[in-house]
Amino acid sequence: MATKSKKKTSKKKSSRAKSKTAKPAKKSSPAKAALAAGTEPKRVAAILAKLDEAYGNATCELKHENAFQLLISTILSAQCTDVRVNQVAETLYKKYPDAKAFAYAAPSELEQDIRPTGFFRNKTKSVMGASKAILEKFGGSVPRTMEEILTLPGVARKTGNVVLGTAYGIASGVVVDTHVLRLSNRLDLSRNEDPKKVEQDLMKIIPQDKWIQFSHQLIWHGRRVCHARKPKCVECNMESLCYAKDKTA
Repeated sequence: MATKSKKKTSKKKSSRAKSKTAKPAKKSSPAKAALAAGTEPKRVAAILAKLDEAYGNATCELKHENAFQLLISTILSAQCTDVRVNQVAETLYKKYPDAKAFAYAAPSELEQDIRPTGFFRNKTKSVMGASKAILEKFGGSVPRTMEEILTLPGVARKTGNVVLGTAYGIASGVVVDTHVLRLSNRLDLSRNEDPKKVEQDLMKIIPQDKWIQFSHQLIWHGRRVCHARKPKCVECNMESLCYAKDKTA
């Protein structure tokens, strides 16, 4: 009996010894390693420098005279080009010069006025709702904080960032539209597809004082060079920094 108990003890000790043995460190996946390389500070700084070189004067291309007009134009720009919105805006703001005019407009008439921008029924509700909220809650002025501006009907973070950044110079985040989303993935600055997650990724690697300009620059680059279907890689000054799978060069 004594002999058996000793054997059991030795087995327990050996098993304990094995459990205490250090486990080999897990190797990072190729995807994570590539993403780490893509967001390496020197590479990000090089991309920002190239954007400054190509689009030093990039600005919001929605024509506006004040924060309110920019808010309305940004709401109308959903699923619509800035060029089309600007065409509509030429007569729209003459007919509806302020928040009060939009808030108490005839819905059926406003729908026809903004019809060329698409989704005009939903946009009419958003425009009128936002205008009323601005009058009733914010004294007729577009709010200056993300928390407040997000309470307006039809306003999400993209619209909030456009208005706060362009109209007020407040860097509350990074505008993520279809161009910024596409280019962030192509340049390997983010692997996410959800705009909110992409924005969070960009805010971690882009200096805050560059958030506003960076958005404008990526949008300009997406419209002029890095197209969705056939990117003009030969004309791209970031070609040497880009290793996207769909490069044409």
